[in-house]
Amino acid sequence: MKKLHLLLICILTISFAKAQELVVSSPDSNLKVNLQLEAGSLLYSVTYKDKTILEASPLGLLTNIGDFSKKLSLIGSEKSVVDESYILGRIKQSHIHYSANKLVVKLTNADFHAFNVIFQVSNNDIAFRYEIQKKGETASMVILKEATGFDFPLYTTTFLSPQSDPMIGWKRTKPSYEEVYKVDAPITERSQYGRGFTFPALFRVGEDGWALISETGVDSKYCASRLSDADPNGLYTLEFPMPEENNGNGTTTPGIGLPGNTPWRTITVADNLKPIVETTIPWDVVKPLYETKHQYRYGRGTWSWIMWQDESINYEDQVRYIDLAASMGYEYVLIDSWWDVNIGYDRIEELIKYAQSKNVDVFLWYSSSGYWNDIEQGPINIMDNAIARKREMKWMEKMGVKGIKVDFFGGDKQETMRLYEGILSDADDYGLMAVFHGCTLPRGWERMYPNYVGSEAVLASETLIFSQHMNDIEAMNASLHPFIRNAVGCMEFGGTLLNKRHNRTNDGGSIRKTTDAFQLATAVLFQNPVQFFALAPNNLTDGPHAAIEFMKDVPTTWDETVFLDGYPGKYCVLARRHKDNWYIAGVNAQKDVLKLTLNLPMLSKGNEAVCYKDDKQRQLVVDKAEVKDPAKVQIVIQPEGGIILVQSNE
Repeated sequence: MKKLHLLLICILTISFAKAQELVVSSPDSNLKVNLQLEAGSLLYSVTYKDKTILEASPLGLLTNIGDFSKKLSLIGSEKSVVDESYILGRIKQSHIHYSANKLVVKLTNADFHAFNVIFQVSNNDIAFRYEIQKKGETASMVILKEATGFDFPLYTTTFLSPQSDPMIGWKRTKPSYEEVYKVDAPITERSQYGRGFTFPALFRVGEDGWALISETGVDSKYCASRLSDADPNGLYTLEFPMPEENNGNGTTTPGIGLPGNTPWRTITVADNLKPIVETTIPWDVVKPLYETKHQYRYGRGTWSWIMWQDESINYEDQVRYIDLAASMGYEYVLIDSWWDVNIGYDRIEELIKYAQSKNVDVFLWYSSSGYWNDIEQGPINIMDNAIARKREMKWMEKMGVKGIKVDFFGGDKQETMRLYEGILSDADDYGLMAVFHGCTLPRGWERMYPNYVGSEAVLASETLIFSQHMNDIEAMNASLHPFIRNAVGCMEFGGTLLNKRHNRTNDGGSIRKTTDAFQLATAVLFQNPVQFFALAPNNLTDGPHAAIEFMKDVPTTWDETVFLDGYPGKYCVLARRHKDNWYIAGVNAQKDVLKLTLNLPMLSKGNEAVCYKDDKQRQLVVDKAEVKDPAKVQIVIQPEGGIILVQSNE
């Protein structure tokens, strides 16, 4: 009888243990998330084609109204299917179909406060978030810390950018997502500042697969997050902003109303890099936050500041750049910092009218504020104040200004997220598009905000002007971005520099190491719906004629993006379609010639393709050739060079 009793206890224990394990898989069954409640803590692990990508990793929250990470009880679960389509003209493809399996894990904490962990798993993508229910009269909470973690096998290598110390750098404007990536670093290697790493974060799990981690859906109701340094076992945890960010203004911990939810954390997983580059998960799981009555026009622009710097923000030089935009057939000119002082409001109105007479519209630069950094470049103290901001935007609408570039945010706190959202919402009321620089990573904003058209959040083109070292590693950085930064959001790089020397007269300053074909390729490789290229008026005469003609026609919006070949930090080749025209663009960051045979089914057999490439002397040449076999197209890319194939099917 005693043995029978023990056997029953054993059977019940086994059954209970099984009841605490849940699995949700992708529609193709390759990607699986296994959840288990172990000693009152919720853990999840990830496999792809039965290979371990993430080992048992923690989930949960610590809040001011209770601990939602320990002594948890599983009270149920629900499974369903998500299937939807949407159109979005500002990302890497315009028509998206999202299909995922959804699992809602229902739990309570030790105080019987209910909350859910929601997982949506599509082919190659995982998105998860927390939903906390209201309990009694408690209708708000502060999330003190998330237990959320990502535990990689120790043989994983990383492609990460460190989070900087707060309130450092030029005019104490950091952090601004402008740090150098390390390529294929050991997982246990500490970050440069000891502050962890910014999103997105790319991991190579040995020979078993790849994972790209980020977050999306961050708005005024939460802060942005980052990853900690890994512990000795390969575990990264989610970290909130640092107290000193934004000169100490704002809390580091987000407050939410109940019922409420956190942003989505995303993991793109595959055994190759194609799903990493092509993922649309940042936009799949978010929704537009407001409707717009405006029809925004995307396109190309010029800006004097990148090559001619502060001294160029005067009436005469801006006329030259407006004329350059008109000569190129570009839609926009960006008038950068100090215009309020060096040109003045009266003459800027004249300048706007002059631009419009040339069929060129205007973006104006603004500082985000003046009280959380030492920025003195004007206009300041406008965008951070709702009253001043709306007054200024009303004036811009009257003058026909089409967009703003707002710079120097320096933080990820919830207060700063409110500022981004306030600027975007107000700008839409006045028909203004918004670009952000010195800023955080966009997190699903292309779909959430209809007038959002790009963020820097990367070591962008200005560093090529300031530093020879950044020119020396330009090709390496460019070959990273399609896999990491540009994979999860628009990237306003401000590139395509045709000056050989980076100064006003093209005869001094830092030296460009990459070829003209490389620079043309980045115009396709880097995705942003409004691109301000770093061309200068002198390029109309000293730049290769073929390069100028290419830049006159290159689009900035894409209907389809296909990854073809590459490795982060070495080379990248991808194809983008604009309407019926395909652009295949590649760059080579290596010191040796790169020879590839590509399968290009998007090219039509028998049709002619135009090829922009480098000869052995690194000079730009243009060839036309019939595509004989799209499955076996051979290309050659010179060291620090590029290539573009264009086929028009219109």
